Amino acid sequence: MPATVGLLHLKLHIPQATSLKDKRRVFKSFKDRIRNGHNVSIAEIEGKDSHRWGVLAVAMAGDDRRYMEGGLQRIRNAAANHRDMMLVDSQIEWL
Repeated sequence: MPATVGLLHLKLHIPQATSLKDKRRVFKSFKDRIRNGHNVSIAEIEGKDSHRWGVLAVAMAGDDRRYMEGGLQRIRNAAANHRDMMLVDSQIEWL
């Protein structure tokens, strides 16, 4: 049975962050909520030294691409609607 991996990149801006601690608090809260609500892996992959922006990668594996696309879109919408950060850009790639 072939498996598909969906990878969602989220470029995020945290305008009110004044330190890395502020950014990490926002990212940790968001990552924990996404992990608990979806069967995904999520990690910060860019901007680790910046306190105002970063890129999160969200990976989902499965055999139903349509289902996975819907799940990744819900995660993208959660990032776009988050009160403490702004979604600057997002991209989904399929592996």
